[in-house]
Amino acid sequence: MTPNEQNKMDITSTEGDRPSREDAEAAVRTLIKWTGDNPDREGLVDTPARVVRSYDEFFAGYHEDAEEMLNRTFEEVDGYDDMVLLRNIRVESYCEHHIVPILGSASIAYFPDRRVVGISKLARVIDIFAKRLQTQETMTSQIANTIQTVLQPKGVALIVDAAHQCMTTRGVRKPGVSMVTTRFTGCFENDPALQNRILMQTR
Repeated sequence: MTPNEQNKMDITSTEGDRPSREDAEAAVRTLIKWTGDNPDREGLVDTPARVVRSYDEFFAGYHEDAEEMLNRTFEEVDGYDDMVLLRNIRVESYCEHHIVPILGSASIAYFPDRRVVGISKLARVIDIFAKRLQTQETMTSQIANTIQTVLQPKGVALIVDAAHQCMTTRGVRKPGVSMVTTRFTGCFENDPALQNRILMQTR
């Protein structure tokens, strides 16, 4: 079973218990009351519906299949046999411990083996996993492992650099701190020269 298949099983097992939109809006009203405010005042009366609609966007990744996104590939590369690198892809996710934003960027590289994928698909795979409740470590592994599994390239390299608002706006309150996670597979995994090439080109 691939990591993506296991992830889909974990998600599917909860879908039968998914609350209705009305239940979700009621939960937001409860949280507004818990903060000490009045959900019936003019400025807040439509907030529960807005929050639930925003969750549809923030967590759209639960309803998309990353493996399916990568299935359309191209073999006409005219002998190209070097690395493909996308830098500074915007990452917007949410910490699964506090449900506050994780904001940063990702750079992803792979060495094609006979076939390539449209570059927008790589960005979409990052979005699919980012738009879920996440830890950065898990998200990094999920993205790289899925690309490796589906495309079967010679190797994948992924670097994610992101700030966690659970650390910058609450708790220890350390603004300006970012977290960097990496995942190397295949030819990247045991080749320091390739890893260094990626790190130099993504600074």
